[in-house]
Amino acid sequence: MSDVGQLYQEVILDHYKRPRNFRKLDGASRNAEGYNPLCGDKVTVYAKLEDGVVRDISFQGSGCAISTASASMMTTSLKGRTLAEAEALFASFHRLVTGQPDTAPGRVELGKLAVFSGISEFPIRVKCATLAWHTLHAALERKGQTVSTE
Repeated sequence: MSDVGQLYQEVILDHYKRPRNFRKLDGASRNAEGYNPLCGDKVTVYAKLEDGVVRDISFQGSGCAISTASASMMTTSLKGRTLAEAEALFASFHRLVTGQPDTAPGRVELGKLAVFSGISEFPIRVKCATLAWHTLHAALERKGQTVSTE
């Protein structure tokens, strides 16, 4: 296994085994539920927004290692960001996991989220990696329905 592959596996497994911000967020101003029927992943994303900034964010649910790790890393990456920055990060992450070049204006550095770059080689796993992100997007847009990857 390459060094990059080893790092990928270690980071994903760490966030899967010890997910960060895995809790119900009391006082959340936004929340949404998401479901991936293909894999069985379920997630609820909670966000507390103040003055257009994500002051706190958390998630609950059950899912595969990729889904849980993605939700965990998403929450750690978004705390303190504006709504515009959150949307830009989502767009950059989505391009990464779908194998699209990220040359768009407003491109955001992904930091540790870059470990998900290999997901594009496994299209069925893209839905696992993006479930929490689509659910977050629905929460920020205040959409009332459950987000589904289908």
